[in-house]
Amino acid sequence: MFEITQKQEQYQTYVMTDVQAQSQIEVVPERGAIITRWRVKEEEILYLDQERFTHPELSIRGGIPILFPICGNLPNNSYTYQNQTYQLKQHGFARDLPWKVIETNDHDCASMTLALQSDEQTLMVYPFEFEITFTYQLKRNSLRILQTYHNQSEAIMPFATGLHPYFQVEAKNQLQFEIPATFYQDQVSKETYPFKGKFDFTQAEIDVAFTQIDKHHTAIADLNKNHKISINYSDCYSTLVFWTIKGKDYVCLEPWTAPRNALNTQEKLICLEPGNTFDSVVEINLSYF
Repeated sequence: MFEITQKQEQYQTYVMTDVQAQSQIEVVPERGAIITRWRVKEEEILYLDQERFTHPELSIRGGIPILFPICGNLPNNSYTYQNQTYQLKQHGFARDLPWKVIETNDHDCASMTLALQSDEQTLMVYPFEFEITFTYQLKRNSLRILQTYHNQSEAIMPFATGLHPYFQVEAKNQLQFEIPATFYQDQVSKETYPFKGKFDFTQAEIDVAFTQIDKHHTAIADLNKNHKISINYSDCYSTLVFWTIKGKDYVCLEPWTAPRNALNTQEKLICLEPGNTFDSVVEINLSYF
């Protein structure tokens, strides 16, 4: 049995539930269609800085923010397209804008579809007309995120997209990683280092990118909680980013379709022809051991 209900807090919030599995997610369309919570049998799977979330002028720290039309940041927050310079802040604008609820469904799963369309505000920083739809599907301990990107402009639309899940972790030294890469680049030093399956959590911050991944699967096993979070993603995702801050109870393992600054470098950008659509899927599964 599946349920979709609504509650009014600071924002209108949709609650999607698999009753039998006791699995539940919360979605806030007004704040970038973000999934703010995922609970399984009363256990919080995602981290959320609730205090920061109450301030709409601040970026959200927690949940699963949507990254579009860039992942990461640009030098001086700027890029050039057809000899014109545009300003675009880190991770783009999709995570900040209100999305429209298109459909909900509780038949075979708890399902919800939301859409974001270009407008005067987005065209000032990204000169392309588009429509994006995201469908969240919750069934048992599995969350599927189906995505469609539609280029409604008359020019080829270059973009990158990604997800930024914050996973709740209390004991980072009890984590084991399955990351399909042998090297990573440190985003501060820009140096490349071999990856041997572990991170040094004594550092103040870890911000690294794996840009040569050889599988479309990654996972984090939490020995403290006796569970494993697996992420499967379409082959368009070329980069995995791992980020965490010392003293904060989260780790982020993020599938991106392109690395930082791709709108300037053109590296691994998706270039969508006028009138065409592009589909991708990310699936997050929780299992216990």
